[in-house]
Amino acid sequence: MKDLSKQDIKILELLQSNSDRSSAEIAEQLNMSQSPCWRRIHRLEQDGYIDRKVAVLNREALGMDLVAFTTINLSAAGRKNMELFEEGVMLLDEVVECYTMTGAWDYMLKVVVRDIRHYEQFVRKRLLELPMIGEVHSHMAVTEIKNTTELPLHRQM
Repeated sequence: MKDLSKQDIKILELLQSNSDRSSAEIAEQLNMSQSPCWRRIHRLEQDGYIDRKVAVLNREALGMDLVAFTTINLSAAGRKNMELFEEGVMLLDEVVECYTMTGAWDYMLKVVVRDIRHYEQFVRKRLLELPMIGEVHSHMAVTEIKNTTELPLHRQM
């Protein structure tokens, strides 16, 4: 992040809060001309600071009311089991995030489904089909307090 100017950081903050903003809108907010602003945005994309631009969907409006955090321990350690598990998880659409963990669990998954019945079907018919799973523990989210995709860029400077 040391290669980024304060203007670059502000561009990234504006884009991550609303990627529909045009380079002209961003330039106006930063008191700069459109062409240099567009070049900065393009450079930020080329340098890998902007991974992709997406629409963030409203899961509740789409009827996906259950968020579960699922902790997993593999049946046996080893690179091959990890690779097989990770390849399998990549094919599970209900898993929106997956992390390797330190401590008591090998992995933590964030799973989004319609309701508890769909979660049970997902675990029984899809997740447990992965042969290297030893333990699965489910933690249901009750109330969403904060959910953002925005990184704390201004706190990192």
